[in-house]
Amino acid sequence: MQSFDYDPTIRVLFGENSVDRLGELVRELDARRTLLVTDPGLVQAGHAEHALQALRKAGCETAVFSQVEENPTTRVVKAATRFARESGPIECIVGLGGGSSMDCAKGVNFLLTNGGKMEDYQGMGKASKPMLPSLGVPTTAGTGSEAQSFALISRRGSHIKMACGDKKARFRAVILDPGLTASMPREVAAVTAMDAVSHALESYVTTRRNPLSQMFAREAWRLLAGNFEAALDHPEDPEVRGLMLLGAHWAGAAIENSMLGAAHATANPLTARYDITHGIAVGLMLPHVVRFNGPVAGGCYKELLSVAGACNGSERTSPERLSEHLVRFKQAAGLPLRLRDCGVLSDDLPLLAQQAAQQWTGTFNPRKLNQEQFIELYEQAF
Repeated sequence: MQSFDYDPTIRVLFGENSVDRLGELVRELDARRTLLVTDPGLVQAGHAEHALQALRKAGCETAVFSQVEENPTTRVVKAATRFARESGPIECIVGLGGGSSMDCAKGVNFLLTNGGKMEDYQGMGKASKPMLPSLGVPTTAGTGSEAQSFALISRRGSHIKMACGDKKARFRAVILDPGLTASMPREVAAVTAMDAVSHALESYVTTRRNPLSQMFAREAWRLLAGNFEAALDHPEDPEVRGLMLLGAHWAGAAIENSMLGAAHATANPLTARYDITHGIAVGLMLPHVVRFNGPVAGGCYKELLSVAGACNGSERTSPERLSEHLVRFKQAAGLPLRLRDCGVLSDDLPLLAQQAAQQWTGTFNPRKLNQEQFIELYEQAF
């Protein structure tokens, strides 16, 4: 019997128009002065104003920082923290957007309450002082950041991602409103969906997996695999959007309990060096990592194929079939299949492998890797 330690602290509200309850949730936290962290695209789409109306209706005074960039850097977090300090005392923080906005909101919480710089919080449990209550409102079905206690912040200049985690950084409540994902362009929906799929698959097989994390990951995979193509072909369908949003959230909850693996370890250097969007980068590497993990994770992959209704009588192994399943997802989404398609140079593969070997997430992969094996993974994806 496998032991586990589960610490549930996040309230989850799911359903159409649930964002209208944002102000109510803030007031339940005994807060009035709120910082809303979002990005320019969501301001243009009207989602920021929608959130503001809900906050105003509840009597919450709100300052809006709307300059979050994709893959937020320490520079952006520093600017948002300065804005928060200049806006007067803040009692609650709301992250509205994709993983970038929610990670930035967590980063601001670290600096606003504990001081210093983001580099001080790399790792887990580095915040010595209490942190502000916060809420997460995802507008993409992808990162699952709203379910996690980690903020992924890139170092300015190098763009190397730091995982800065603390249980105090968790959102007190999360709003999953399918209506907020309706404005996603198809390419964003494709990239974020692949990111969510990678979370479900990797968290299901890590060395830190446990019965609870696998329960979350299995349900996430069921929802994501069953609705991946429908979400791209029928974005107007609120039920499909809702199932993808819920699947992405459960995948994030799985990560919180089991971490990730080699697909993310190999994806991060691609984003840092070539500025390849994270969901594309992890999608490039995931089929090859699945094949690599086959000798130790084949049984788990067979379980997931069964959940997806793809466990047929083929002579190919479960890792091979699952890898092919992922390639079909990428083809349906119009995502690149090879590293060379994204401008990656073959001469850079050893350097990428060196950087991948230093990634924390790789230490949880079910099959251990050395630098040479990372090179082989990149070569297979090239």
